Amino acid sequence: MNAPIVDWRGQRVWLLGASSGIGAALAGALLARGARVAVSGRDAERLARVAPDAGEVLRLPCDATDGDSLRAVRDELAARWQGVDVAIYVAGDYRPLRAWDLAGQWPAAERMLAVNLHGALRFAACVVPAMLERQGGQIGFVASVAGYRGLPRSLIYGPTKAALINFAEALYLDLAPRGVGVRLISPGFVATGLTAGNEFRMPALLTPEEAAEAIVRGFAGRAFEIDFPKRFTRLMKLLGCLPRALYFPLIRRITGA
Repeated sequence: MNAPIVDWRGQRVWLLGASSGIGAALAGALLARGARVAVSGRDAERLARVAPDAGEVLRLPCDATDGDSLRAVRDELAARWQGVDVAIYVAGDYRPLRAWDLAGQWPAAERMLAVNLHGALRFAACVVPAMLERQGGQIGFVASVAGYRGLPRSLIYGPTKAALINFAEALYLDLAPRGVGVRLISPGFVATGLTAGNEFRMPALLTPEEAAEAIVRGFAGRAFEIDFPKRFTRLMKLLGCLPRALYFPLIRRITGA
């Protein structure tokens, strides 16, 4: 079971993918609760605008797809803070794709694989050894309900999140008995720059600030998965239980795809 975090004061938190969206909002929410927060992302200028008037925040640019870049930030945090208590992978890339788009949009597909999956694996490889050494700490991954089952327009994004869910589950099985917590964070639709281009209705759409508050509430419990909003995630989980003979026509009708 994961150890609840109710009091964030003094917690050393590294957020990778925090230059905007959920990551930036989560940085603000944790800083407001007294955490020491390091925000990382590729764009130094955008990182500079994250929580400009908040408490102790370190802005450490790095690229989630570059292992050397990740290790450099990890080493800097070890030097400044003697490590981290909570590390959360928020980085993600999204492009709606259909089967007929794949050949012409292969660079976008490769980018989603690199950021959504390979970057998360690199992040875990970067921070888990120190957590195992001291038998403490928690690592979290922002996945998506799009990883529960196959969905239209999610030809590559969904599979990357499905793989991330599987990875987090396997990681939990290995690390929980050794005192290291693992959190799977599964949002529904959140209004960010990535979802702004969607041309379909997004039910139960949340703001990044609402998503951040849901994540904080989730860490106050012991659950492996923090999913929100419940009115949407429960429906997606229910649909996920259906046999394919029912699931496929129902999803086509719901989505209009």
